[in-house]
Amino acid sequence: MKKILTILIISMTVNSYAQVELRYFGTAGWEISDDNTSILIDPYISRVKLGSGPSVNKLDKRKTVLRSDFYVSDSILIDSLIDKVDFILVHHSHFDHLADVPYIAKKTGAKVIGTETTINILKAYGIDNSQLYPVRGGEDYQFKNFSIRVIPSIHSALNDKHYIDSREYTEPPNAPLRVSEFIEGGSLMFLARFKNHDILTMGSMNFVERELFGITPDILLAGVNQSQLGLYNYNERLLNVTGYPKTIIPTHWDNFRLPYTFSQEASIELKLIPFKRDVARLSPNSDVIIVRHLEKITID
Repeated sequence: MKKILTILIISMTVNSYAQVELRYFGTAGWEISDDNTSILIDPYISRVKLGSGPSVNKLDKRKTVLRSDFYVSDSILIDSLIDKVDFILVHHSHFDHLADVPYIAKKTGAKVIGTETTINILKAYGIDNSQLYPVRGGEDYQFKNFSIRVIPSIHSALNDKHYIDSREYTEPPNAPLRVSEFIEGGSLMFLARFKNHDILTMGSMNFVERELFGITPDILLAGVNQSQLGLYNYNERLLNVTGYPKTIIPTHWDNFRLPYTFSQEASIELKLIPFKRDVARLSPNSDVIIVRHLEKITID
């Protein structure tokens, strides 16, 4: 009788500890799920061949898409990767964060949390209002099996620190949108609280330090790219204000103009290896996990 009771207690303990699974879609795109809920973060999957600059590989024979072109999602690729989705979180409304969301939201019926600009773009594409949660930062929402804290943020310091875009859509624009019409519309971060994990997500290589005071996730999806090099002590300040998270996973580091079949090793060597080295110096107890395209990892 004692043996049976011991086995039962151990079994209940193991089953009560919920894992989370993460899959990387490239750019700032993720699928995060546990036994109850599936969330997408900035799911940009189509990865169009944008323009003709140095980031485009001459071996990529797909049609070139210009910023003046109407955006068209790769529905076949999306259907092969996306099935059940409960929520979609959108950090800001640039095309590499939002442009595939209208198709995915229609396909799955997922609820979408984003800025007023994000919501108005989705309304323009005919997404039902019951699916849409407009936020501005500061909201803290409890849902059935998880909660979301919405955090005001700022975009990466692009164009050698000259980037700023204060435009917003206060009404639904005309759809379909051209690539250039997916404006930033304000930036957010999210703290997604699952049963046993708090995951802080970033959609850019920047943050507002005061907005992160008191937020100590055990998993940080940290924006990592070249633009962070223009910010004062980016890595040190980010790790310090978030309490030196146990697990740090780089995001938005890849060349998003390339399809999934192309190597990203050059970006890993240029951006992620130096980042991992710096984290080892600043936060030796943190584990940096490099997740490649479409790879799934499970965190206990």
